[in-house]
Amino acid sequence: MQDPTDDAPFIFLPGNEAGGLLIIADHASNRVPPPYGDLGLPAGEFQRHIAYDIGTEWLVHRLAAYTGAPALLTGFSRLLIDANRGEDDPTLVMRLSDGAIVPGNAGVDAVERQRRIERFHRPYHQAITGLIDRMVDTGVVPAILSIHSFTPAWKGVARPWDMAILWDRDDRMVVPALAAFRARGLMVGDNEPYDGALRNDTLYHHGTARGLAHLLIEVRQDHIADEAGATHWAKTIFEVIAPLAARPAMREVVFYGSRTDRTSM
Repeated sequence: MQDPTDDAPFIFLPGNEAGGLLIIADHASNRVPPPYGDLGLPAGEFQRHIAYDIGTEWLVHRLAAYTGAPALLTGFSRLLIDANRGEDDPTLVMRLSDGAIVPGNAGVDAVERQRRIERFHRPYHQAITGLIDRMVDTGVVPAILSIHSFTPAWKGVARPWDMAILWDRDDRMVVPALAAFRARGLMVGDNEPYDGALRNDTLYHHGTARGLAHLLIEVRQDHIADEAGATHWAKTIFEVIAPLAARPAMREVVFYGSRTDRTSM
């Protein structure tokens, strides 16, 4: 969906900045911009989950259209640098991912790591910060919705969930969202298959640290691997999240702290 000649670190989808909802996608793209080429990997590896969250780009485009909310999506592969990790995270640039050795990352030193941070990782997060600032300036404190996807199986074991909600301590959107999705007959993981408490990840930085209501939704990749599936799930998520994001509790700035922050426990 992105112009292959464009090496912009993020895609911005304009929307109603006074609408109270911001959508983000940290792993939307499998692109590796010049001059990094293919990082020494076969083309097929970029169709796997190690390169991006399959289906999320289509899903976010449709979800933004349904909600009218602004959205920011990464324009680079997580194999280049992982936008959902803090700048000090040792897994920021992966040399090995789910059995795949990444030759283009083998020699990454501190200088190259910093170069990737400044060229790709930091501009994406600066864009999120700037957009939140603009949204707050409208007088309406936004809630943040982060979209990811997960594999249908891991190491040969099927994952039964249709979707998952990951969270840390702020449950303002979590509790009602879990109930609403489950009421639709969906199997929803509550902090599984992953835990939402990751110090300095995207939602820690932009949600927890700023006291903003937030929610991370993971959809199983086989549900959104094509446009029809992405459209169906965008409508489902919209119908649940839009009324929740409009609740007065989501307009409040509340500092809950994090389970990863010992000083808050």
